[in-house]
Amino acid sequence: MLSVHGRGPAAVIIEPIARVLHKMGITPNAVTVFGTLLAIGFALWLIPSGHHFAAAVLIGLTVATDMVDGTMARMRGGGTRFGATLDATCDRLSDGAIFGALVLWFGLQEPANVVMMSVCLVILVASQVTSYVKARAEASGIKVVGGLIERPERLIISLVAVGIGGLGVPHVLAWGLWILAAGSLYTVVERLVIVARSDAASQTIAAPEGAREFPAEGSEC
Repeated sequence: MLSVHGRGPAAVIIEPIARVLHKMGITPNAVTVFGTLLAIGFALWLIPSGHHFAAAVLIGLTVATDMVDGTMARMRGGGTRFGATLDATCDRLSDGAIFGALVLWFGLQEPANVVMMSVCLVILVASQVTSYVKARAEASGIKVVGGLIERPERLIISLVAVGIGGLGVPHVLAWGLWILAAGSLYTVVERLVIVARSDAASQTIAAPEGAREFPAEGSEC
C-alpha cells in the first residue's frame, strides 16, 4: 500500500539526492548494489550483537536508496530490464539479511528463543513467497496490484519494532514481528485470491518443453 501512496511525500527528499548523484555520473545500478551491501553489513553486524537502535537507523537510511536508484533511472530516461531485475534481487537479499540476523539474535539468547526464531523464519519465507506470487502471475500475464504487507510496510514495521526495542521498551519487538508474520501470511493468500479471481486465471498454459502431450478431456482419440 505504501509503495503506491508514499512516493509523493518522499520525493521531496529523494529527488535532490538523486539529482546530485546523477550529476556526479553515478549509475542507478551502482546505488542499488552499494545500498544493498550496506544494508546487509549493518544487519549482520548490528542486530546479532544487540545494537538494535543503531541497526534500525542505519538500515533505514540504506534502504532509502531503493527510491533513490529508481528516481535516478527516470532521470536517465527510464529504467532498464536488467536494472529492475537487479533491484528486485537486491531487495530480497537485504530483506533476507534483516530477518536472518533477527533469527541469529534470538538464537544467541540464553536460552535460545525458538518461538521468535520461528516467527522470523515465517516472515522471511512469506515475504519471499509474496514477491514470487506477483512475479509468477505477471509472467503469466496476470496483473497483481497491492497487498496488505508489501516491502515498505514490512521494512517500516520491522525497523520501528527493532529500533524501539533497542531503546529498552519491552515486548515491542516481539509484538511487531508477530503482527508482521500474520500480515505477511495474509498477503500471500490475498495475492493468490487476486490471481484466482482474475479473468485469465483459468486459461491453459503450454506444456513444458519435452513434456508429453495428452488429449483434452472429452476429445476423441
